[in-house]
Amino acid sequence: MSAAPPVIELTPEECDAILSQAKARLDAAVYEKIAGLIRSYLWVLAQLEAKRTSLRRLRRMLFGAKTERTRDVTRKATGESKGGEDAPAEGGAPACESDDGAEKPSKKKRSGHGRNGTPSYTGAERIEVPHGSLSVGDRCPGCPKGKLYGREPVVIVRVRGQAALAATAYELERLRCNACGETFRAKAPAVVGEKKYDETAASMIAVLKYGTGMPFYRLERLEGALGIPLPSSTQWEIVEAAAALLTPVHEELIGQAAQGDVLHNDDTTMRMLSRMKELESAPEGERTGTFTSGIVSIAAGRQIALFFTGAQHAGENLADVLARRASGLPPPIQMCDALSRNVHGAWKTVLGNCLAHGRRGFVDVATSFPTEVRHVLEALGEVYGVDARAKKEMLSSQERLRLHQKHSQPVMKDLQEWCTAQIEKKKVEPNSGLGQAISYLLKHWAKLTLFLRVPGAPLDNSICERALKKVVLSRKNAYFYKTENGARVGDLYMSLVYTAELAGVSPFDYLTALQRHADEVREHSELWMPWNYRDTLEALACRAAA
Repeated sequence: MSAAPPVIELTPEECDAILSQAKARLDAAVYEKIAGLIRSYLWVLAQLEAKRTSLRRLRRMLFGAKTERTRDVTRKATGESKGGEDAPAEGGAPACESDDGAEKPSKKKRSGHGRNGTPSYTGAERIEVPHGSLSVGDRCPGCPKGKLYGREPVVIVRVRGQAALAATAYELERLRCNACGETFRAKAPAVVGEKKYDETAASMIAVLKYGTGMPFYRLERLEGALGIPLPSSTQWEIVEAAAALLTPVHEELIGQAAQGDVLHNDDTTMRMLSRMKELESAPEGERTGTFTSGIVSIAAGRQIALFFTGAQHAGENLADVLARRASGLPPPIQMCDALSRNVHGAWKTVLGNCLAHGRRGFVDVATSFPTEVRHVLEALGEVYGVDARAKKEMLSSQERLRLHQKHSQPVMKDLQEWCTAQIEKKKVEPNSGLGQAISYLLKHWAKLTLFLRVPGAPLDNSICERALKKVVLSRKNAYFYKTENGARVGDLYMSLVYTAELAGVSPFDYLTALQRHADEVREHSELWMPWNYRDTLEALACRAAA
């Protein structure tokens, strides 16, 4: 093992001086990486100096928690092993008795560990293979009496590798007269078209970049290794040009999201090079952060995901969306965490806070307070169990409310009384991790329990946090947006791609269809939403056939 490096202590002023010297000598991309490292160093120091930050919480902030399930959190906190006398047999299945009376573990398969069946390959090309010598109605070759009839075909799947973007080179034969010198070139097939990069190319680049977080330079390297040059600058030109065709649908999504019954919102930090350069000469007091806000609107069972990058916080971006809300509609339910930047006074909403955020405060201190944390997590587990039952039984909003009032309200009332007793009877130090977690619950109790009073109110903001994972993935791999225009294009594609995924349709097919019918999309964008564009395509096909 190598020796530990010498410890070097740097003040924030010394770090700023180092960054100023490095900026003049380094490439912009390299400078941003080094600046990010130094800022991370300063941030870690600030967190360690803060009284409320423990090493355990800091580790979780940096690397995330592997799991927050109650049984895993409490098991780790108490040091309880997965085995034991009352533990299930190996593999998580209960023990069973063999034919000779001896007990042996059953071999129940874990969920998600089986093979994918043929119906899972919805995007596979389908090729019908007829029987070579027999057909329906023929006499059975095995007996002289029977006739053959059709049955469901046997499906076999074969998976092959290919480039994300494939290229076809058409070699058009040329002939030249040896007398007059005139040249005759073969006519290109109709399938060739006029464009070098067709609509599918833009769709694939957009899905890889904004759907899975693959940076342009990484795709350039992959395609180059496969013999298909695709410079990152060319990729940007392709998706930027396609974004202009997709703008009407994005605007329609924003308009429909504004009419939602429930709106989730949250934000995360983002980097934008052009804004960082502008802020170097910005006046003191101006907001210096850059954020990407995620908004998920739910109405009539449909989910619309929107992303906005810039200086505004999530609450301000939500206010801009609600500015498009019809005047006759009642205030929507808003779900977010308790940060003030997630709300805005311009528009009235029925505000609820995320119960998962309140629960997470107890997860962070499970090792120090195992008994108390187990009590809270098991109580909240009952509430989430009731909500899962409502979803499984597909209850209406009113039926779900009555179910929670019957089963969850007593649990939450007991939990509130328990939390109050911990503070009032001085059973817990208010400034401890457990005390702060309890105080958070009590302070925001009314908003955390909105689901017990308002039909359709969600328990938490998990759906928006899942949406922001796309932003975090892109930030992790590509580091930053270069300009405001780049951020605008990224927000557009992320909104369309994730909304398509929430609707259960292929983002690749959806983006391709929008580009190929750009004129129709411009005229009637409301007919080209992820949940109805297939019906529109069928209607166009029937009209063309007629």
